Amino acid sequence: MAEKTSPENETGSLWAPLAQPLFASLWLAMLVSATGGWMHETAAGWLMTSLTPSPAIVALVQTANTFPIFLFALLAGALADRADKRRFLIIVNTGLALLVFLFALLVAADRVTPLTLVIFTFLIGSGAAFSAPAWQALMPELVERERLRSAIALNSLGINISRAIGPAVAGFMIAGISMAAPFMVNAATYLVVVAVLLLWRRKPAPHRSGPPEPILTAIGTGLRHALHNDPLKETILRAAAFFFPASALWALIPVIARALPDSGASVFGAMTASVGAGAVAGALVLPKLRERWDSNALALASAGLMALTLPLLGMAQGRIAVLCCCFLAGTAWIASLTSFNFSAQTALPAWVRARGLSIFMMAFFGSMTVGSLCWGQVAQWFGVGEAMTAAGLLLALLALVTRHIRLGAAEGLDLTPSMHWPAPAMVLGPEDADGPVMISIEYRVPPENTAAFRSLMRKLRGERFRDGAYEWGLHRASDEATLWLEWFLVSSWEEHLRQHERVSEADRQLQERISALLADEASRHVRHWLADV
Repeated sequence: MAEKTSPENETGSLWAPLAQPLFASLWLAMLVSATGGWMHETAAGWLMTSLTPSPAIVALVQTANTFPIFLFALLAGALADRADKRRFLIIVNTGLALLVFLFALLVAADRVTPLTLVIFTFLIGSGAAFSAPAWQALMPELVERERLRSAIALNSLGINISRAIGPAVAGFMIAGISMAAPFMVNAATYLVVVAVLLLWRRKPAPHRSGPPEPILTAIGTGLRHALHNDPLKETILRAAAFFFPASALWALIPVIARALPDSGASVFGAMTASVGAGAVAGALVLPKLRERWDSNALALASAGLMALTLPLLGMAQGRIAVLCCCFLAGTAWIASLTSFNFSAQTALPAWVRARGLSIFMMAFFGSMTVGSLCWGQVAQWFGVGEAMTAAGLLLALLALVTRHIRLGAAEGLDLTPSMHWPAPAMVLGPEDADGPVMISIEYRVPPENTAAFRSLMRKLRGERFRDGAYEWGLHRASDEATLWLEWFLVSSWEEHLRQHERVSEADRQLQERISALLADEASRHVRHWLADV
């Protein structure tokens, strides 16, 4: 196993971010809201099992909960990168409180059908889809980079503390009060988040040189950035290979609970709570594990544990055995989720973080959505035990196939803006800059540096696309062997000005390595070309 120095050792314990009052207050608010969310999800799953015995239809609850994030996350990320994230979250959480309260009233009136439940689950999941990228993108704003891994682990810990508490409370409330009670409580928890956000006086965002990006342009820029961001793509591939088979856990756990002898809502709540308890225990030991294992080794070990646990859970008969399997599944889940989340966070600069994380979440929840549908159907055709066994075997196979793909490849990169590009000259009027802009750069490269120049320019190509270009080319003069021309296109003059603000310190270091290969610095000549037809 690869040795690694834990960031927690450098900046304090796992709990260090809680010393910052803003992070602590938002973390507690999210803990309350997540507890209400797990109460809601547990009650919704149990409600569906009382409405229909079909495993495929029961699994639709999980599908309806995760599909909206796959569907809307990219739009949500673009909105979050453009808007004031605090105001954005206040609006979304207020809307969710009203929506959940309306659903609770329908449950109390006994007016819910399987279709109604799926529709409301989809709508509530859509609200979560619009808020999730903004929450994720705020994380580096709340803590220093050195404490980011601890903050992410604490965020996951909070979710899983709520997972340990919420389902158990929901089970007791369903049995002792009413089916509608968990939904009522969940509606109130959104208002707790709104109250904390209203008290937060967020610092103004850095001044931008031009107007906000048009929403479609912002989405296209985010997609191109992700397409050319190798550390992010590697993280997404590893995550999808884990979450597709692991989704069988959440899709089929209500069916497993219903099949237990003398089962009830409290048993289902205890199973989900056991998953949460395992995740809490896993989060507490993760700092120690990271002292010995790197992210890749930890992700592989957690995939192996989940691959072993899924078949055991499908075959378990007694409650104790089932609860133990759920505990182990939660431990594996938190280790994987934290590793993937941190790898995605560190791969993205601030200006595109919400969009990049939304794409990561699309892969995450897309895998969960498709997986829930698939494992629900497999359970319908062959049985729950067989579906869980197949999911475990597939997870083990995918973990072995993808083990060479690195996580955390961008941890050592400085993605803060370098601001080293000089302001571009503009002698024409704004009316002349309506349309695409081409930037051309001439280089004079000594023959002995040609191979190294080509290699670095291939890397620079990705940087141009990540920062906003939509076309790029490199040409060599036919009549002068040392003369090279690079060109790239951006959608507008405003977009090129944004490009100046996006270039990172890591990009600057790459450009300096290229400059060192030139005949002299004066041989690098930049021009800006405006569309005229």
